[in-house]
Amino acid sequence: MHKNEFSPKNKIRGILSSKGTSAFTAALLAIILGLIFGFIIMVIASPENSLAGFRMVILGGLSRLGDVFYFATPILMTGLAVGFAFKMGLFNIGASGQYTMGMFFALYVGFMWKLPAPIHWIVCILAGMVGGMLWGFIPGFFKAWRNVNEVITAIMFNYIGMYLVDMLVQGNATMYVSSKTRTSYLPASAQIPSLGVANSNVNVAIFIAIALAILLHVILNKTTFGYELKATGYNKNASHYAGMNHKRNTVLTMVIAGGMAGLGGAFAILAPSTIAGSSMTYEPVSIIAANGFNGIAVALLGNSSPLGIIFSSVFISHIQRGGTLAALFGYKPEIIDVVIAVIIYFSAFAMLMQTTLAKYLKKFSKNKKSESNANAEVAIASDGNNKGEA
Repeated sequence: MHKNEFSPKNKIRGILSSKGTSAFTAALLAIILGLIFGFIIMVIASPENSLAGFRMVILGGLSRLGDVFYFATPILMTGLAVGFAFKMGLFNIGASGQYTMGMFFALYVGFMWKLPAPIHWIVCILAGMVGGMLWGFIPGFFKAWRNVNEVITAIMFNYIGMYLVDMLVQGNATMYVSSKTRTSYLPASAQIPSLGVANSNVNVAIFIAIALAILLHVILNKTTFGYELKATGYNKNASHYAGMNHKRNTVLTMVIAGGMAGLGGAFAILAPSTIAGSSMTYEPVSIIAANGFNGIAVALLGNSSPLGIIFSSVFISHIQRGGTLAALFGYKPEIIDVVIAVIIYFSAFAMLMQTTLAKYLKKFSKNKKSESNANAEVAIASDGNNKGEA
């Protein structure tokens, strides 16, 4: 009995049926279906260029790996902001506002604080985190103490944050260049050190982001605090009965999530430019930051797991870079947004499809086995009859 229980076959079966493997399989299924749908759209739009354009979508990012990791960094952080809140049972749809507020705090410290070069960019990053935490605290407080739905509060604070930042930037003569309708170039001391990849803005922020994702994974899965957060998300009343402070946990979750999104904004605006003497700039044009909503897609595709979000953010960034190169074959860059949207759409119920497929294969396997056993019994009976006749 023990030998059978711990046999290699049972171990492999246990791995394949584990929650992590199922989530990976579901995400992979969503990606494959999304890419197939995207290819069909490309065939309809331009049949003669569809293969070349689709190949560029799939492989184009490999020629621009620096850009892939640069653009993956902010959506990795907003993905963590959304995914971490999901684990607590909260929908942090306010990542865009937290991202924008973190960007503003980083800009303000970059322009208005005169600090030594070795620490200036670090303080700017920390300021961005504080800005995001502040914008995450408010919906968390209203959710915990007034039971106000965090979706409503967070959406409103997306707009409040956007308009407030635009107003503050335009009202600051040091930061804003009215003739160019954008912010000035940041001083070099405020820019995150580059990794030196040619024609790319990729910088050390990608390593910080990955380290933070690993840290959140450890917190959620290896600490008492993480256990309390997940327990509160599963059942608020039961966790309260068990002695957990669900109000505190709700606020802390939104504060941490907001801090992650704020860091995403800081990483985006503090990135070094490929043009000497320049930097990233912010244009106050009253548009909600897209990276906040891209974080929702990243979190869904990564199954809200911090480690899964690392890979999903890199994948999304990869096909986005490939999608821009598909324009060389006459395709609009927006076609990649269609592909990503379809992937996320499928990922919403890919787990269900994967479970259904597994049940079908299991049933099919049982039917084949039953048929094989029946054939064997017929063969044995036939052999017995032949021996009797002899």
